Amino acid sequence: MAAVPRPLTPRAFRCRCGRPVFFRNSECLACHTPLGYDPALRQLLPLEPSGPAASGDGAMTLWRVCGRPRGRLYLRCPNLNTAAGCNWLVDLADDHATLSPGQAPLCRCCRLTRTLPDLSVAENRTWWLRIAQAQRRLVSALMGLGLPVKARTSEDPARGLVFDVLVSLPGQPRVMTGHADGVITLDAEEADDARREQRRTAMGEPYRTLLGHLRHETGHYYWQRLVQGHGDESGPWIDVFRHTFGDERQDYAAALQAHYQRGAPADWPERFVSAYASCHPWEDWAETWAHYLHLRDTLDTARSFGVDGETVELSYERFQRADLGPAGDEDAQAPAFLTLVNGWMELSGVLNELSRSMGVHDFYPFVLSKPALRKLHLVHRVIGAPA
Repeated sequence: MAAVPRPLTPRAFRCRCGRPVFFRNSECLACHTPLGYDPALRQLLPLEPSGPAASGDGAMTLWRVCGRPRGRLYLRCPNLNTAAGCNWLVDLADDHATLSPGQAPLCRCCRLTRTLPDLSVAENRTWWLRIAQAQRRLVSALMGLGLPVKARTSEDPARGLVFDVLVSLPGQPRVMTGHADGVITLDAEEADDARREQRRTAMGEPYRTLLGHLRHETGHYYWQRLVQGHGDESGPWIDVFRHTFGDERQDYAAALQAHYQRGAPADWPERFVSAYASCHPWEDWAETWAHYLHLRDTLDTARSFGVDGETVELSYERFQRADLGPAGDEDAQAPAFLTLVNGWMELSGVLNELSRSMGVHDFYPFVLSKPALRKLHLVHRVIGAPA
């Protein structure tokens, strides 16, 4: 049997004591060793203190990997001790990790968040924890794919990314989850399971999660960064995008209104990854982008634990290079993409059966048509293209 491919962003780790530890952990539950995630190395590391930071007051502790006395030095993200419970590390070699007296810099994920709701409200703290966990999962995968992830507030004011987590207030317009020029607004109430399920049912959606929202909205952001182009200069992918997804210059507001009034066309499963993707090329791209991140991260997680679609006892009719259309001949990585997608289809088929065994919704309640496959292939090509 062939070896399971190595994950791009690993999700399974071991403590120095040999016990398994996981992406969210900040401490080994077996030996109580502190743990921290280094997003550049994509590793969860066992830590030991290495003395105070030279920040002027000695209030911050430096950490290094256990047993590496000459290894790199870290700070733990200050949001470790907040409701967010962040377990990420700040590498002092990072250009943006500037020390100031009494205040440690935020990690590469937390510095992306610009606005939070009133954290004196217990419900908001609970929601922030759930949102922060989803955000760390998202950002680690984006970095693993080699995508630009810079904070708009401190690293890239012109083209960076920022998250505003907001709650609707009495007498004010309702907060709407969305994206505008690198600013992703997230309605914090989406972190409330009951309210989110209510909305999912009301809108007839088979799938609605916090992580799914974040993946979708970053799709809009990266469309601007990687496809649209900058200023008056069109991006190298814009013509291919319009050929594959349609012309985004059609009236967006009118398209959304028509979608909510009439619903998706009856044949949407034959052309799109979801019903919502059918309303406008921008939403088609964002939904396809989110699906690509779903399959990449889930396969990475499965492969981290030695499981892969190639190894499960289920066989579908596999997609072939001809199914990608002419783009399949242009792309030298097409075989790797097909291996990825075919492995995903087989793995998700098994996971759906496991979900049914537990009496819950299907793990992946979607079907990939050949037109949707070609759209996924374009996302794959754009992500894999040289910067």
